[in-house]
Amino acid sequence: MTMVRVSFGPLHQAVFLARPNRFLLRCALVENGEVIEAHLADPGRLRELLFPGAPLWLSQSRNPNRRTQWSAVLAQDPESKCLVSLQSVLVNSLVGKALAAHALPEFDQWELVRGEYAHSSSRWDFLLQRADGRRLLLEVKSVTLVHNHRALFPDAVTARGRRHVLELASLQQEGEFETAVLFVAQRADARWFGPADHIDPAFAKALRCAHAQGVRVFARGCRVDLAGISLGDPLTVCLAEEEDYDAGCVSPD
Repeated sequence: MTMVRVSFGPLHQAVFLARPNRFLLRCALVENGEVIEAHLADPGRLRELLFPGAPLWLSQSRNPNRRTQWSAVLAQDPESKCLVSLQSVLVNSLVGKALAAHALPEFDQWELVRGEYAHSSSRWDFLLQRADGRRLLLEVKSVTLVHNHRALFPDAVTARGRRHVLELASLQQEGEFETAVLFVAQRADARWFGPADHIDPAFAKALRCAHAQGVRVFARGCRVDLAGISLGDPLTVCLAEEEDYDAGCVSPD
């Protein structure tokens, strides 16, 4: 399979101090102790990764007009010690490159038409098409939370995510499009995927409902190091409720 990778560029190690709001971190640079603010592109809770003293890796912008010259790129899981990407939009770039290079066997019969496809009341991450004219709407979700090798989504209540999967189910039933969701864990320690019932039971219920109506659910891990991130292997998808993990699991296609 073609290797699809995004490089991070030069990184600076820092220590997490506080999170004044969802998109801003206060950190201390390891190299000189300077306290700085860094933009956080992931609006999730990230409580397992962002705690006082937690290690972070930041990139520095050369744009003098930016409010914050720093961006949070990586954190480290305190148990597995694996690196975790904190850039939620990065998965769209990875998946877009993989689709264009035919590097995702899950979609090897489909051609990438375009990204950011507007249809109905939403904008979908990717529109794919087969040689016979069938079209597929693909939504991609970034995952940062892993527990016992299980990638979990979401890590905070997401009304938008729930709306997306229910709308995909509706479009699937109407028959104009086929539909799918791809969950990408931006870390290397995930072995399987499932919805986080304990965090957002409404989303978990909506995902199971959508799957029952024909929306395909896929998941993948990533390989992450200080130089960059690449797509990893498919993850087993388990849509069973969390108290019954051994049931309702399907191998990745």
